[in-house]
Amino acid sequence: MFDSSWLSSFPEIDRSTMRTIRKTLDGAYKDFSREYGDFIESLFDPLLSFLVWFEKLLLATPWFIVLAVITALIYLASRSLKLTLGGVIALLFIGYLGMWDDTMRTLSIITVCTALAIIVGIPIGIAMARSNRVQSVVTPILDIMQTMPAFVYLIPVVMLLGIGKIPGLIAVVIYAIPPVIRLTNLGIRLVDKEVMEAATAFGASRSQRLFGVQLPLAMPTIMAGINQTVMMALSMVVIASMIGVKGLGQPVLRSITNQYFTLGLLNGLAIVVLAILIDRSTQAYAKRTQAHLGDLRHD
Repeated sequence: MFDSSWLSSFPEIDRSTMRTIRKTLDGAYKDFSREYGDFIESLFDPLLSFLVWFEKLLLATPWFIVLAVITALIYLASRSLKLTLGGVIALLFIGYLGMWDDTMRTLSIITVCTALAIIVGIPIGIAMARSNRVQSVVTPILDIMQTMPAFVYLIPVVMLLGIGKIPGLIAVVIYAIPPVIRLTNLGIRLVDKEVMEAATAFGASRSQRLFGVQLPLAMPTIMAGINQTVMMALSMVVIASMIGVKGLGQPVLRSITNQYFTLGLLNGLAIVVLAILIDRSTQAYAKRTQAHLGDLRHD
C-alpha cells in the first residue's frame, strides 16, 4: 500500500509568521501608494489627456468620416478589396446595432496602448538583441508578465492609481507588451551575419547598421510582434473594464453579471470583428514587407 503519511509532515511556514509577512508587505505597499501615488499619477497626466482627446475625437467625428479613414487604413495595409469590403460591412453592422460609440472607445484605448507598447517595447527588444546580459535579465521578467494571471495586474495598479483609464491602460500594456519585445529581439538576432559584415565593411556605423540594415530586415518579425500585442490588448479589454475602462468590455461584463446573453454575444462579436480586421491587415502588411525585402535581396 502507498503510504501517504509523509505528505502531512511537509514543512510549512508558521501561520503567524506568514500573517506577519503578509501584513508587512501589504502595509509597505499601502504606505508607498499613499506617499507616492499622487506623484506617480501626475506623471501619466499627459498620457491621460491624449487618451481623452483621442477618444473624444473619434466620438465627435461623424461616423462616415471615421469609417472612411478606417477603410483607407485597412486597404493601405492589406491591399485587399475583399478584406476592405468585409470591414466596411462589419463596421456598418456594428453601428446599426448601436455599438459604434463603445467600439470607438475600445479602438482609442487599443490604439494608445499599442503605440505605448511599441514605443517602450522596441527599444527594449533592441537592447536585448545587442546584449546577452540584458536578454538574460529581461527574459525572466517577460516570462512572469506572460504567465501571471491578468487579474493580478489590477491589484497593485488599482491600489496605486485607483479606478480609471490610466490604471486600465497600464494593466493592458503590461499584459500586451511581451510579444513586441520578444519578436524585436528575435528579428534582429536573425539578421544574416554576412549582411552585417558587408555593412561594416562599407564603413557603416553602429547606428547606421541598426536603422539601415537590422531594423528593415527584421521588420516582418517585428510586425508579427505588433500583431500579437494588439491581439493581447484586445483580449484584455473585458478585464480592464472592471476598473473603469469604457468600451465594448463593459457591456460584456454587465451581461455576465446580469446574465444578458444577447448583449454579451453582440459586444463580444464586435471585439472579434476588430481583432480580425487588425489581425488580417497587419499580417498582410508584414507579408508584403517580407516579399519586398526578398525582392531587394535578389536584386
